Amino acid sequence: MKIHSRLLSSVAAVSATLALVACAVPGQQPVGSTYPAGSYPTTYPSNPAYANYGRVSNVEYVRGGQSQGVAGAVVGGAVGGLAGSQVGGGSGRTAATVAGVIGGALIGRALEQNMNRNQVDHYRVTVQFDNGSVRSFDYAQPPNVQIGDRVRADGDQLYR
Repeated sequence: MKIHSRLLSSVAAVSATLALVACAVPGQQPVGSTYPAGSYPTTYPSNPAYANYGRVSNVEYVRGGQSQGVAGAVVGGAVGGLAGSQVGGGSGRTAATVAGVIGGALIGRALEQNMNRNQVDHYRVTVQFDNGSVRSFDYAQPPNVQIGDRVRADGDQLYR
C-alpha cells in the first residue's frame, strides 16, 4: 500500500510540474503585429500631429524556434529524478531514480521544443516616435527601412 501511495504522489507531482511548465511560455503574436503592448508606455503627450511619425532606431533579424530544449531537459530531469527516488527501495530505488532522470529529461526537452516550434524567423523594426513612444514592427521579408530613416506608422505598417 505504501508503494502505491508513493507512486500516486509521484505521478501527481510530475503532472503538476508539466502543467506549470506548459503555462510558463508567454503567448505568441503573429508576425506583423506589434510587440508586446504591455511593455511600452500607455500615456503619451496629447499632440496627435506627432503620434504617427518617428525615426527607425533599430532593425534586427530575429531567429525563432531555435531552442535546443536544454532548460526543459534540466527541469524534466530534476522532476523525473525526484519522482523516481520516491519509488521502490535499495537498488530498485536507484534504478527508478535513473530512469526518472532520463525519462524526465527527454519529456522536458520535447515539451520545450514543441512549445517553440511555431516561432518563425522575422525582421523586427523598432521606431522611436516623435511623441516619445517606442513601438516594434515585425516583417517576414526584409523591410525597406534602415536605422535613422524617418517613417510614418499606419496600423501595423511603416512608410518612408
